[in-house]
Amino acid sequence: MKRLDIRKVALAGLFCAVAVLGSLFSFPAFGSKCAPVQHAVNILCAVLLGPGYGLAVAFSAALIRNVLGIGSLMAFPGGMFGALLCGLVYAKTKSIPGTLLGEVFGTAVLGGLCAYPVAIFWMGKSAAGLAFYVFVVPFLISTVGGAILAAILIYSLQTAGLLRHMREAIHG
Repeated sequence: MKRLDIRKVALAGLFCAVAVLGSLFSFPAFGSKCAPVQHAVNILCAVLLGPGYGLAVAFSAALIRNVLGIGSLMAFPGGMFGALLCGLVYAKTKSIPGTLLGEVFGTAVLGGLCAYPVAIFWMGKSAAGLAFYVFVVPFLISTVGGAILAAILIYSLQTAGLLRHMREAIHG
């Protein structure tokens, strides 16, 4: 059995808090609430912690947002698919551009398409024929914003030589 590393768990908790608080800074797009901070957190988790922690942070942040009444059920597919895909891409390739694209594709396409049945079955909404515009486009806007934020932060850390030190400190 794998031992939980307290540094990783603590950083995951910090990222979860940032994602929840960051969701307070959102904007409307096509009837959806876009929260780009969640997507930036997904990418940072992918690079620093890995896909499992990224998925756990996205799920936990969505759950906390829903319990507090500051999120909707769309936070689950809107965050989790991107977190998992970008985490897997980074774990396999160590490519920052690939990780950014993994987040965008996972959230906008996979999350957007999976949001449709969530909206129908659990939220009682129907958007027949409009799934692309109702979910994919707003998720795309939100995730691209988050990917830009994460890219600026990651490339700044990398240029300063801090990203490597952070990864070494986290992974021992």
